[in-house]
Amino acid sequence: MAVYDLEEQEQLDELKTWWKQYGNLTTGLLLAVAVASAGWQGWNWYQRNQSAQASAVYSALQQAAQQNNATRVKSLAGELIDKYSGSAYAAMGVLVSARAQVAAGDLKTARAQLAWAVDSVDDDGLRDLARLRLAIIMLDEKAFDEAAKQLVKDPTPAFAARFGELRGDVLAAQGKTSEARVAYEAAIKQSEAQQKLVGAEATPANSNYRDMLRAKAEQLGSAQ
Repeated sequence: MAVYDLEEQEQLDELKTWWKQYGNLTTGLLLAVAVASAGWQGWNWYQRNQSAQASAVYSALQQAAQQNNATRVKSLAGELIDKYSGSAYAAMGVLVSARAQVAAGDLKTARAQLAWAVDSVDDDGLRDLARLRLAIIMLDEKAFDEAAKQLVKDPTPAFAARFGELRGDVLAAQGKTSEARVAYEAAIKQSEAQQKLVGAEATPANSNYRDMLRAKAEQLGSAQ
């Protein structure tokens, strides 16, 4: 049997008393920390697993799009929406699918998929791209008021010029020539501002784009 001196015995008695008072609480706290740690690790594993699965579906969708298999692209986009709606892969997959559906002539599906992206995607850039493409489809279908609604809210700077151009297209299609010309001129300024913002040198591509916008504005002016 262990032999304790008086001081050691007093310390042991104090420890026993403390444990009697706080032992259950301490055990509970340690257990809670252990459970939280396990839960956090499990959540991280789940997130990684979900991301890996979504990535695999998106890769298959891209391959189907390259093969012009719009039916399979549509199915895989639906799987991304159903199972991985919170991932970036769902948003990107829907954008790829909508383009494939337009090419296949299935505008109803393309509109539905883009509308989902507009309502559900958190990323501003991807959501703006979905709004832009949805408005283009609506314009082609002569749903001018619906198209205009998609363009009311200003987009991120990267899409400002394209939104301005499309506003001009919608207004021109509605016969509002003076307003359309203002929209085209604003798009020219937005294109120039974006180029300065990123510090990019003028390229034939963006110069040609602004020339095209000027041509649209001038055509409206000569039509009056």
